[in-house]
Amino acid sequence: MPRRTATMLASPLMLFALLCAGVFLPVPYSEMSPGPTVNTLGEHNGEPVLQISGRKTYPTDGHLNMTTVRVTSADYRMNFVEAFYGWLAHDNKIVPHDTLYPDGKTEEQSTQENAEEFTQSQESAKVAALKELGLPVQSWVIVSTVVKGTPAQGRLHAGDVIKAVDGTPVKQPSDVAKLVTRHKPGQNVVFTIVPAKEQAAAEKQHRTATVTKDVTITTAQSTDAGAKRAIVGISAGTDHTFPFTIDIKLADVGGPSAGLMFALGIYDKLTPGSLTGGTFVAGTGTIDDNGKVGPIGGIEMKTVGARDKGARFFLTPADNCASAARDTPAGLTLVKVNTMGDALAALKDIRTGNTADLPKCTVRG
Repeated sequence: MPRRTATMLASPLMLFALLCAGVFLPVPYSEMSPGPTVNTLGEHNGEPVLQISGRKTYPTDGHLNMTTVRVTSADYRMNFVEAFYGWLAHDNKIVPHDTLYPDGKTEEQSTQENAEEFTQSQESAKVAALKELGLPVQSWVIVSTVVKGTPAQGRLHAGDVIKAVDGTPVKQPSDVAKLVTRHKPGQNVVFTIVPAKEQAAAEKQHRTATVTKDVTITTAQSTDAGAKRAIVGISAGTDHTFPFTIDIKLADVGGPSAGLMFALGIYDKLTPGSLTGGTFVAGTGTIDDNGKVGPIGGIEMKTVGARDKGARFFLTPADNCASAARDTPAGLTLVKVNTMGDALAALKDIRTGNTADLPKCTVRG
């Protein structure tokens, strides 16, 4: 067979072999892409996203859209061809698998963690909005979760209110870990609690007096590599009692990044007039009980998703500004916010047309 003919036959075969290898060769990467965006002032699956009862609400217009990022699942193994295509695509992002799922986190673990963060973000959004309005909110520290196989299992339960640890009053969730780790593994720690059932009954009966009890737990040693600190096997969180009912009806969304937009939506429904003046505003950012806005992941994907849906302005956490500004979608203005107060001030400028003075994101932050 002539050499030229052999070369011509070999080239397609080599290309075919490389394509096959690329399809079947797994690579340690995952893909991020723009996810759905939902108007917190509107409806989702036929019902209002924000449902408030027991308090007067007001008509709203415009958009205050929360944004999401779609990611490949923890169990999915991307091949080389998919990764290569993703690297070429402008609106997608290929990242190391461990970035999204550190320490071998499973899909089930990731889903549970995202659900817990989403629930907590809703609570913080309610608190931040009501505090901004000067409305009373009662707060206390609770047991959020109890880890199976740890000393706390069967002794403490999710929803138990933690009043004190070793007689020292607990004011915020971080106090619990600080007080427990004062001990060495194997030592006893005393939790003063209001059992979850007792707390629920007190709330139902609108009484402030509750019955406490002491629970003594022997600490164990942390299983974290290199750690010798004492643990009991719980995570602490915050629970609240609101002066009226606020429900956020939005399933299939995880993580804490919608907090800011939920808080603004609640505020808008509880105040006369329109925060947006009819403008399409989107945004993202975590929020704490005091209205502080925190950074999130996948900001580039969220700005693309928002602009594709028609957003003109995007409320951006200050710590995300630099990365977001490197590739801003055409026609979208990135507005820097540090707090809920900043967001409200920006919305005032937007609805009055005074957009020249908006604090815009730049590549320097």
